[in-house]
Amino acid sequence: MPHRAVVVGAGLAGMLAAAALSTAVDEVIVVERDDLPDDPGHRRGLPQGRHAHLLMPGGLAAAEEVVPGAGLGKALLAAGAHERSFGSGMLALTPHGWFHRWRHDGPVMLLCSRALLDWAVRTAVLAHTGVTLRQARAVEPVGGRDRVHGLRVEAGGATEVLDADLVVDASGRGSRITAWLDRLGVGGVRERTVDAGLVNATRIYRMPEGAERFPLTVVHPDPYVSRPGRSATIIPIEGDRWMVSLAGTRGGEPPADPDDFLRYTLRLPHPIVGRLISGAEPLTDVHVSRSTSNVRRYLEKVRRWPEGLIVLGDALATFNPVYGQGMSVAALGARALARRVGRDGATAPGLARRVQRDAARSVDAAWAMAVGQDVWYPDVRGGRPGAADRLVAAYSRRLFSAATGSYPAAAALWDVTGMRTGPERLLRPDTLLAALNGRLLPAPSGPPLSAREHRLLQSLDRTGH
Repeated sequence: MPHRAVVVGAGLAGMLAAAALSTAVDEVIVVERDDLPDDPGHRRGLPQGRHAHLLMPGGLAAAEEVVPGAGLGKALLAAGAHERSFGSGMLALTPHGWFHRWRHDGPVMLLCSRALLDWAVRTAVLAHTGVTLRQARAVEPVGGRDRVHGLRVEAGGATEVLDADLVVDASGRGSRITAWLDRLGVGGVRERTVDAGLVNATRIYRMPEGAERFPLTVVHPDPYVSRPGRSATIIPIEGDRWMVSLAGTRGGEPPADPDDFLRYTLRLPHPIVGRLISGAEPLTDVHVSRSTSNVRRYLEKVRRWPEGLIVLGDALATFNPVYGQGMSVAALGARALARRVGRDGATAPGLARRVQRDAARSVDAAWAMAVGQDVWYPDVRGGRPGAADRLVAAYSRRLFSAATGSYPAAAALWDVTGMRTGPERLLRPDTLLAALNGRLLPAPSGPPLSAREHRLLQSLDRTGH
């Protein structure tokens, strides 16, 4: 008897989940309500799609494992994406000072628009697997509390049931999984929301001539000073453009007005972002988004989980986007699915519960990092720091301080923030020793620019700073 899987959502999480299942079942159908563009383009179903995204090294490695032979990283670079290393390709100002730029490159991030990334992943999956796309609205899974055996969909005013051995919800932040579980008779779902009120504001600029290799530039917020967090990032993206994203928590939100957008950057702890964009040509208006809270559904802890139902990506957990984790967590979840069905088979009893537990591990690490900082911001909703948070914060601050002048401390942070390893990397003896030793070099007194980069900054600066 042929086996079928149906995946809800054609974003990164959904397409990678479909690829993960493509070698384990006879047919995989991806159901997507949006009209998907033939070329990279924004679509309504991605509320954060216009803002800065990073595909961390761990996320890229997971995606390439799920779609072997597609050369996803090379395809993105060929389509105009950029790569920057943590070690030498990033200007980063932390609350403890500027990071050094080391001769050792460290892990590499891929930088592009979310539209290009989704298009490239979708193209790779459709070209290298037998996955098919269908435009329809997912209504609800069909089945009961013990098993799901299909998905009811609606298209053109008509509804039908797609029979399936596996149904994967990868529908993103707008997932209705809790309501779906209620209808199936599955209760006891524990959820937690931690909302620092973060607002994103993004504007696209033409990349200035000579800036093709200019570093990724980040001014980090400080969650520990009882003030709203404010940050800014310049990311090189395809089409010889800069994506400039500002972020501010409740009380420090960035503006939509273009003039105020620039003024916001100049009031940050260092004005480098404002100085750079003051002489760059804007190509768009300012796009603002407020869908940024951390939301965790502890589905792996549900006492009685139905066979045949799997939840991945933002449908499982969403994170404050300032930390750049969501896409990599989705890729790691798809890899967990691929590995599990590879070992157990797509119809093994208990498969869905085991996949949920596997996927929860990467969620745990990202959640600890995001929530562990967001709970410190003023007027945060959903949690305040406790004794454990204070202990973790004290160690994190010491390690970040050391990392501004210690390569071993910086390398440990890169491994964890790049999602190549879990947070246990921060407790290894060599990392503990690096934190204890502190800075081996003084933190740079200003942005560690090369002579060429400094000349570019001077040529662009119209602010007088």
